[in-house]
Amino acid sequence: MAADRTIEVMPRKTATVASTRPGMGAVPFNGGVTFRVCAPHADAVSVVGSFNDWDSSRDQMAAEDGGTWSIDVADAADGDEYRFAIRTGGEELSRIDPRARRLTSSTGNAIVYGADSFSWGDGEFRTPDWNDLVIYELHVGTFSPGMHGQPGTLEGVRKRLEYLRGLGVGAIQLMPPFEFAGERSWGYNPAHPFAVESSYGHPDDLKSLVKAAHETGIAVLLDVVYNHLGPSDLDLWRFDGWSENGRGGIYFYQDNRASTPWGETRPDFGRPEVRSFLRDNAVQWLDEFRVDGLRWDATSYISSIGGEGFRAPDRIEDGWRFMADVNRDLAGRYPARLMIAEDMQSDPAVTKPPRDRGAGFGAQWDIGFVRAVRRALVTSSDADRDVAAVARALTVDGGDAFKRVIYTESHDENANGGSRVPEEVWPGYADSWASKKRATLGSALVLTAPGIPMLFQGQELVEGSWFSDEGGVDWGLRHRHAGLLQLHRDLISLRRNVFDVSRGLRGPSIAVHHVNEEKRVLGYHRWQNGGPRDDVIVLANFSATPLPDYRIGVPRAGHWRVRFNSDWDGYDPEFETVDSDDTDAVRESRDGLRFTIAVGLGPYSVVILSQDD
Repeated sequence: MAADRTIEVMPRKTATVASTRPGMGAVPFNGGVTFRVCAPHADAVSVVGSFNDWDSSRDQMAAEDGGTWSIDVADAADGDEYRFAIRTGGEELSRIDPRARRLTSSTGNAIVYGADSFSWGDGEFRTPDWNDLVIYELHVGTFSPGMHGQPGTLEGVRKRLEYLRGLGVGAIQLMPPFEFAGERSWGYNPAHPFAVESSYGHPDDLKSLVKAAHETGIAVLLDVVYNHLGPSDLDLWRFDGWSENGRGGIYFYQDNRASTPWGETRPDFGRPEVRSFLRDNAVQWLDEFRVDGLRWDATSYISSIGGEGFRAPDRIEDGWRFMADVNRDLAGRYPARLMIAEDMQSDPAVTKPPRDRGAGFGAQWDIGFVRAVRRALVTSSDADRDVAAVARALTVDGGDAFKRVIYTESHDENANGGSRVPEEVWPGYADSWASKKRATLGSALVLTAPGIPMLFQGQELVEGSWFSDEGGVDWGLRHRHAGLLQLHRDLISLRRNVFDVSRGLRGPSIAVHHVNEEKRVLGYHRWQNGGPRDDVIVLANFSATPLPDYRIGVPRAGHWRVRFNSDWDGYDPEFETVDSDDTDAVRESRDGLRFTIAVGLGPYSVVILSQDD
């Protein structure tokens, strides 16, 4: 928790008149700055800063209805540092503004930030349709190397946008870039959720990244943390001096609902001032920073104490209602923006609309997909691979296929005792043939299954080891694994139907019509409307055995072209065990379909076929 600073108490002057201007925190205007803060248990509040020599007697704030305090300060301006001096009983507290937009550090001072100074230009950006999205999750501090051993920056991410455009991704998802304790962190310990992490850059640097990404054709998603705050460097803790049961005061629950795996800092979702605090935070990123969506971290810890979701006995009614209300509000204001839940409970109510008693998210991470597919990839013995479980994971049981985000790697899967897929396949030999083969098999499944696919930074380079906030992406692999990078580019091109030969991969439909548990082969049909350039057949071999003349059912007669073969030696000189050539269908019923093709299928490989007109 944050340590209190000692404030020299000066003689009080006549009470100030409350501001008539709207807004919370520090809001610059032509002629000064409005300061407003919620401190319902305070006896007096002053704003102190570089504009008044940190003198608590000069700018005493006026009490307002609802527990807020405000003042207009003519001497304050953009760039000034400030804090709030709060007196509660005999206690004198120094607090950082809960809605500070910019900070010197997580334990330093707030800085007045003039949001209107940034120029967005005249360009408009339309968020890609959800069936056209390929998400790329990245961590600002490690995605690009910082100067002199420092963490990477938002500017560093901006400089790699051309690389990401060349890869073909439709959206980047930033792990939480909000002010946290220290200079290195995953970001899931936000001390000041309205401020951009000072080691990453200025708030305008985030806006510049969003603007440049949009000009490049890439959407930007932010990872937000509303299930807990802090717990360290947290000035919100007992912010105005009040608390009950030894808990955290006005921003947090005062009973066992405060408990989370990360500290006793679950926000009190039943308090109107806390709900508006978090709702306004979401609005800030969508409105002022123009991001294209939010990924909500660990939503099952918003709807329940123990993280088992809203169906658990310890559910938190306030938390579920909070998510539904915020998502309803955001959908009304920003209908094209994407709200993603990391709920991990496979609860369809998470993506149902609030009118149907759902939480109102657009999509949620599919824990069933990653567990089944990843297990099949990293299991040592071919005989133990459960391809039937993979077939179930590929299939969407009713509903909208694009209400799920599918992946084999993420910050969670690649850490917390785990590693990236290549390392888990063969520990210590992430650059082995087997590791590269099975990792790319996983990427191909992600990019050909129905849903919103997601890659984690470095996955396209088939990077090994694990994720941490200390080590960065090994960019030398762009040259050493140039072919594997091209493999991912080719897959993404097919997934997004760049060349109009694979419309079905953007469609919602899938039929896993071929499950060969003996040979460990899956075959599935993907389509949007059906027909040439639409019907897509995907074959996946989960064994080390090459299959040079493998037969599978297809929905149409005619010539089928191999659009992708992950076993091609152009991707890696160790690959290509068998040829995979274009083929003609014969009238022979197989797998419930009227026609059959024969195609070469390499070990741990995927082949994708479709037809020309």
